[in-house]
Order: sequence, then C-alpha cells, then structure tokens
Amino acid sequence: MKRFSLILLPLLFAATSAMALDLAEMQESATRNREIIKRYQVTLEKSGKDLERARSGYYPSLDIGYQVNNLDEPTLYEHRENSSVYSTVTMNLFAGFRDRYSIESAQILQKVEGYRLQGVEQDIQLNVALRYLSVYERKANLTVTSDAYKTLERIYQDGQKRLQVGLIGKNELLKFKVDLDNANITEQKGQADLDKGVQLLGREINQAVSLEELSFNEFSLLPQVEEQEVCQEKMLTRRSELLALEGLTESASVQVKAEQGAYYPRLDMVGSYSRYDDDFINGEGEITEEELRAQMVLSMNIFDGFSRESTISRAKLTVREIQYDLAELKSTLTTDLANLFIDYRVSMANVEVAREDIRHAEENLRITQLKYKEGLQRESDLLDAVTNLSRARYNEVAVIRTVFENAFRITRMVEGFRYRSTSS
Repeated sequence: MKRFSLILLPLLFAATSAMALDLAEMQESATRNREIIKRYQVTLEKSGKDLERARSGYYPSLDIGYQVNNLDEPTLYEHRENSSVYSTVTMNLFAGFRDRYSIESAQILQKVEGYRLQGVEQDIQLNVALRYLSVYERKANLTVTSDAYKTLERIYQDGQKRLQVGLIGKNELLKFKVDLDNANITEQKGQADLDKGVQLLGREINQAVSLEELSFNEFSLLPQVEEQEVCQEKMLTRRSELLALEGLTESASVQVKAEQGAYYPRLDMVGSYSRYDDDFINGEGEITEEELRAQMVLSMNIFDGFSRESTISRAKLTVREIQYDLAELKSTLTTDLANLFIDYRVSMANVEVAREDIRHAEENLRITQLKYKEGLQRESDLLDAVTNLSRARYNEVAVIRTVFENAFRITRMVEGFRYRSTSS
C-alpha cells in the first residue's frame, strides 16, 4: 500500500501578502470569536463549580437559628413567652466514602467537558476549512465559466464577420448567440455563488472577510495524509468524543461506588450552643439558660424500601449503556475513516486523469477551430469542443475539491487541527 507522509502538509503555508488571510488564521478567529465556543467554555466552568460542590462534603456545616415561642400557658420547663438562639456545627467523619467517590466523579466529568470543548473546536475548524474550500471551488469554477464566455464571445464575433461575407447562415450565428447568452447567465450565477460563499465563510469565522483577503495558498499543492493505520490508531486514542465517552464510563463506575456508600454507617461529630430566654427578645428576659453540647452521632439505615438497591442497579446499567455507545462510536468512526481513505485515494488518482483530459480537450478545441475556419467542421462541433473543455476544467476543480475535502475530514478524524487553550 502506498505510504503517505505528513498530515495535511500544505495547511499551514503562510500567505504571500501581509493583508491575506490563511486557513490557520481563520480557524483561530473562529475558535476565538464564535459564541458556540464560549458556550462550551461556560459549561466547562460550570463543571468546575460542580467539583467545588462535591468537595464541600469535607467541610463542616454551620447552622444558626432564632426561635420565638408563645404558649397558651406556661409549663414546668418553659415560660409562656420565650425565645432561644442556637448554632450547630456538624462535621461528617465517615459516610461510606461517598464524598471521596463523588469528588473523583466530578473531576472526571470536568475532563469530559474539556473533551467536549475540544471536539467543538475541531468541528468549527473543519467547518472553516470546508467553507474556505468552497470559496476556492466557486472561484475556480467562475474562472472556468469566464474563460468559456470569452471563448464563445470571440467565436460569436467571428461568426458575425463570417455572416457578413456569407460563409455561414443566420441560424448558425443564432446557435453561437444562444450558447453565449447561456454562458453569460452561468457566469453571473457563478459570481453570485462566490459572493455568497464568502459571506458564509465570514459567518463561520464570525468576522467580516472579502475575497481579496483570501490567499488560497493552501491549495497550491495537493494535500498528503498519513497512512490509514496510523490515522486509525491516532483517532482511537485521541478523538475527543471517544475520550468523553470513556470518561463518562469511568465516572459512572465511580458513581456506583459512591452509591454503595449507603450500605455503610454514617458517623457525624456535632457541636451545638443554645441560649434560652423567657422573653421574645433573647437577652431581655429575667431567666436565661445556656447550653454547650458535643455529640458523636452514629447512624445507619436498615431499610429504605429498596431505594439503595435500585439506585445502585441503575448506576450499573448506566455504565453498560455508555460502554455500548462507546463501542458503537468506535465502529462508526473506524468505518467512516476507511471510507474517507477510499475516497481520498480515488480522488488523488483522478487528479492526473482530469488534467490529462484538459490537455486533450484543449487540443481538440484548437484542431476544431482550425477545421471550422477551413469549413471542415460544423458550428455544433465547435460548440461541443468548447463545452468539452469547460467540462474537463470543471471536473478538475471538482476532483481537487474532493481531495482536499477528504483530507480535511481525515484531519478532523484524528483531531489534527490545532488545539486552543481551554482556559482562554
């Protein structure tokens, strides 16, 4: 099997003009400016808060309160009007390692959100590359259309002269005019498509861009990718979606251990202070009682209606559920990568065929024009020769576009686009 070197070698070629934008700069602009990136960055920050909340179990809990009582009649131990102020400090000493596993799960989920952010960044950069490629294709097609229009215009002008001297008839000149008008319509549509492509590219990078700013230097050489086995290994080890699912599997497994903590006893240390007063306003009465109390509380649930068993079973099922998703995604990505390489190899082989067809079509047009001037070819033959040349040039543009599209998608498969700092 043919070996390929360096993944997407031409992608980082610098622009020849200081004002020109290259692909890397546009991808950087997109990952810096797109709101969807900022949205996932906020989600990553939220996961950090979830981690802080999970760690709160290691800290004591402090409660304070003020209670006012008004009885219909006093009792032996309580006046008719009384109040109490109290505070309680509770510190959990053991809860079946629930806090430990909850923290571990939160840490893993924070990494998962980081992987998701990386995946979105890769998707955005792929979309920018494809939009950029689309603009390149539309510009190249417009060039082909313009060349065809100029050729038909010369043929039509020559036909007018030949009509004046009686070498062709009116109906033959009208054939040239119909093709010329069609080429003009096609050229205008191609210009509109190009303008829309530039607008879509600007939307993708969230920045105003003009055609003159684009260098297209990345397309001066055909892209080269690494061999399929190397790409597959990289994809399976660093693809962000796979890493996210692996993280979710690990987090779910840890969550099972956290839920199993409900089977263990719970030990809390409690310190409390209370002050009783025989007045609604504590401190204003005549009788005051204060109490300081330290407690060690050991508790254990014996039966909770099978809630623990159901919760643990559900957590285990979640692990299996994610594992199935992971296996399916690996299979899908491996198949997609193999298909991309099939398309890439075919399109690479077709590039030279398309260029050879152009050479043949150019030579055919040259010979047909000479024979037409000698009266040895019909007008329809000349128009067919022009059409064939345009078709050959369109085919070359389409093949080159397919090569680059497959190369870009392979790069995305292996997370080959540049990463940004998730802290930015």
